[in-house]
Amino acid sequence: MPTPQTPIEGVAARQAALRILDAVLRRGQTMDNAAQAARGLPPADAALASAIAGETLRRLPDLDALIDGATRQRLPDDSKARTVLRLALAQKIGLGTPDHALVATALPLVDGGPRRLVHGVLGTLLRQGLPSIDAPRLPETVEERWRAAWGREIVLAARNAIARRPPLDLSFASDDACAAFPEGISLAPRHRRIDHHGAITGLTGFENGQWWVQDLAASLPARLVPASAGTVLDACAAPGGKTMQLAAAGHDVTALDRSESRLARLSDNLARTGFKAKTIVADVLDWTPDVPFDAVLLDAPCSATGTFRRHPEVLYRARPAIIEQSAELQGRLLARAADWVRPGGSLVYAVCSLEPQEGEERIEQFLADRTDFRIQPAPELADGVTPHFRGWLRVLPGILEPQGGLDGFFTAHLVRRA
Repeated sequence: MPTPQTPIEGVAARQAALRILDAVLRRGQTMDNAAQAARGLPPADAALASAIAGETLRRLPDLDALIDGATRQRLPDDSKARTVLRLALAQKIGLGTPDHALVATALPLVDGGPRRLVHGVLGTLLRQGLPSIDAPRLPETVEERWRAAWGREIVLAARNAIARRPPLDLSFASDDACAAFPEGISLAPRHRRIDHHGAITGLTGFENGQWWVQDLAASLPARLVPASAGTVLDACAAPGGKTMQLAAAGHDVTALDRSESRLARLSDNLARTGFKAKTIVADVLDWTPDVPFDAVLLDAPCSATGTFRRHPEVLYRARPAIIEQSAELQGRLLARAADWVRPGGSLVYAVCSLEPQEGEERIEQFLADRTDFRIQPAPELADGVTPHFRGWLRVLPGILEPQGGLDGFFTAHLVRRA
């Protein structure tokens, strides 16, 4: 039996998970930034902390319902007792952690606090048996918004998607490299989907730059850039997946991003794959090219709600005010980038968002403002991804669900009239 002075194995990881969850829910941080709370832990413990926090965010409304059903008086949303109970229940439901380990690692988190309460609620729920929560509810405000925009079936598909860790999608530098890759299925040219959740550096072809990680939905915008385009600007380019796609397709690519550190990561990816691109650290709203481009790809900053399968925290960060601010910025970026397209050239707009304000409504407003542009109807670029009758591509939850699904995405190919 451990003494109070004896560290209990696994508690440090749970303490880090507690800090990560607090950073996400109270301070609005991304999981990537919040994961700094696990810095200094052994890699396995740091990974466990992030996994616990992630599973908690994936099932938060249902976890809270379980907790509320086992307490006489509702615990405050930001109370430590509620957060510790959330973490413990998420481990049982999402990670299959044994009961004794849950209790042993949860109680030290509330030393000097409501230890008896946490012990009692946890014991009650474990004795009753916990549901699997295979299709967890999303935050109520998100479900209301998406139900109004896309319908009940899409909300149900999103519930199914958030409970499952998505597969790994790889984009390849060449057809030959893709054909030679020994794993997975191909859902589009130069694409492989594999069931892999560990380190990627040991996979075939990583060291010599034959592929890079990129969700299939995120690869669609670059596929819309015409093969005939010579000079292409990748605006808001980092971390570089689309830049490498464009370079692999033979375009003369300029990669623009306002973040020097993110652009450095892009340069590292270019070095690994052996592709060339001119990189420029600048803000789209401040920079002006010397001459127009044959094509501009604008993957605009957005609420990122389409990435909820991999980043469940976006459902709590992307409040209506954030979506509205993003849409306003996207309008300014589109207006700026449109002037850099030569007559007859292409402007491809994309966001990893499931919000119509950032996708369909943004493009409708742009076309109303810029009559010198028209939509070029998109072809079917990947198995099961059908273009909308208006010509754009809208990727929603449920598409390719049997194959592992896709991130939510919107992209449109606009052509400037000659």
